[in-house]
Amino acid sequence: MHERPRARGHPSPFTAAVLSLLFPGLGHLYLRRFERALACAALPVLGLALLAGVLLDPTTRQALIAEFFSPSVLQTALILDVLVLAYRVAVAVDAYRLALSASGTSAGGIRLLVRRPASVAGLLGVLLVLSMGHVALARYDRIAYDTIAAITDSGDSQGTVGGSPTAANTTAPGSIPGSSIPTAGPAAVPWNGTGRLNVLLVGTDQRPGDTSFNTDTMIVASIDPTTGEVAMFSVPRDTTNVPLPPAWPAYSYFGGAYPNRINAIWSDARANPQLFGTTSADAYTALEGALGQLLGISIPYYVEVNFDGFVQVVDTLGGAMIDVQLPVADYHYPIPDTNGGLKLYIAPGIQFMTGAQALAYARSRHQTNDFDRAARQQRVIVSLRAQTNVLSFLDPNKLDALSTALRSAIHTNFPADQLPALISLLERADLANLRSYVFTPPVYETQCPPADCSIMYWLHPKVGAIRQTVRTAFTVDPAIERSRQTLESENATVWVLSGSAAAGQAASVAGYLDYLGINAIVPPLNGGRADQLTYPGTVVTFYNGAEARMPETVRVLEATFGVQIVPRNDPTVTADVIVITGKTTPNLQIPAQ
Repeated sequence: MHERPRARGHPSPFTAAVLSLLFPGLGHLYLRRFERALACAALPVLGLALLAGVLLDPTTRQALIAEFFSPSVLQTALILDVLVLAYRVAVAVDAYRLALSASGTSAGGIRLLVRRPASVAGLLGVLLVLSMGHVALARYDRIAYDTIAAITDSGDSQGTVGGSPTAANTTAPGSIPGSSIPTAGPAAVPWNGTGRLNVLLVGTDQRPGDTSFNTDTMIVASIDPTTGEVAMFSVPRDTTNVPLPPAWPAYSYFGGAYPNRINAIWSDARANPQLFGTTSADAYTALEGALGQLLGISIPYYVEVNFDGFVQVVDTLGGAMIDVQLPVADYHYPIPDTNGGLKLYIAPGIQFMTGAQALAYARSRHQTNDFDRAARQQRVIVSLRAQTNVLSFLDPNKLDALSTALRSAIHTNFPADQLPALISLLERADLANLRSYVFTPPVYETQCPPADCSIMYWLHPKVGAIRQTVRTAFTVDPAIERSRQTLESENATVWVLSGSAAAGQAASVAGYLDYLGINAIVPPLNGGRADQLTYPGTVVTFYNGAEARMPETVRVLEATFGVQIVPRNDPTVTADVIVITGKTTPNLQIPAQ
């Protein structure tokens, strides 16, 4: 049986349905049912007007986008998606039904299908197209929800993004009876959304067949919500003698300080949770507590980043632009399935890097040191944050790949319901004035003497200096801090010799240079005196080409003493720079803090 031709002048049910697909009410407007068209369009028009008003205000727009990272908002969005779909289907079917009535056709189900199969097929096609868009939105909503749930799971992390290491290689002191030891340790103060937020960033790497689990990268990021100022503190992995919270049983057991390298405390807490007031599933609490005690702040949250997952995230986001301040050379950079590693060289300047290249830049240390590596790791984090906005994580074209990468890369105990507040805070972060600190010797740590270093390399923290720096981090000029970090990376060896009769002048100058970030000492040679005590002014000499390798050191010394440096070649001189004070050398005073 053929479909009966539609009478001329009667509206098309299919057209009415298609117009309703484009926007609720258009189909009724086509049918000249003006009141009904207005009623159908009123709700979506009001909704769009409200959304437009929100999006036009930058602050409200930013808050709205951040809310999409809340599990409860994602669940609500899924329900709204279903309700909007049902509303649009009802409007399209109503317009179709009214068009049929206008053409004199009964809307009875089977009978209509028999009489007008093409029209019914058209309606079903419209409803299918309508549903596909909402199903896609629901799918993206579900992916986002599952991703957030996965990375913020409060269960046993075990270093989950890096595998499930055993405690076989732990340095813990053995089995501790638990009957007389409390199981609840001191709790860090949760973030209230308005105070200073401290988050521990942990980089982990577990190679195939390796059962140990060391936290080799430990950076505490501190953000002031009022000003948006950010400070980052890197604690070297070889730091030992880290003070422990007195409420922990480990405090009495170890004599007040953790005797092993701080990068092993996670494994120790997992093997002996009774000592640290934790459960084996909550070993990060021990790391947070010990570093919080060292820095003198509460660290309630951590973010664990696995190196392999990090590569996937960077590649999914399209790579990273990183300002390489000093060249990086590593002739034995470790990569899987190779003997001897990779010969790595990264030239200075702004470089585009893939995930693997960014990881190599952040991890390399064979031709540099762990302190320089810590500074590079901070630079990678800041570069990625500066190049990534919230919308990058909402791109539907990348959502599947990004979800997979994030699940393999990140785990955190940050509460999922506070993620919108965290996202808003990160969007306001003032990275241009970042305070960057690496707690290196001699200012913040005491390094093992050469005889001990040959057995095991260790650092003992200068707790007072570290806590003072953390306490005053947001009151120091960020330009000075950037200069300090550059000076520390150049690592010049500077001798200060007295060239005048002023008592204690060389020691005072060396102390001031040390405050600026220059490794300056008064050598014991000849009592710290120059060849004469009648120098009229300060003389700064760079030896054996050091001035070419240390531009920031040149700049700071010339600015400090108001002189130009003198280059000289002398292979017998082991220092990079020799500063000789004179009669007119300024009286340099370290400012009170």
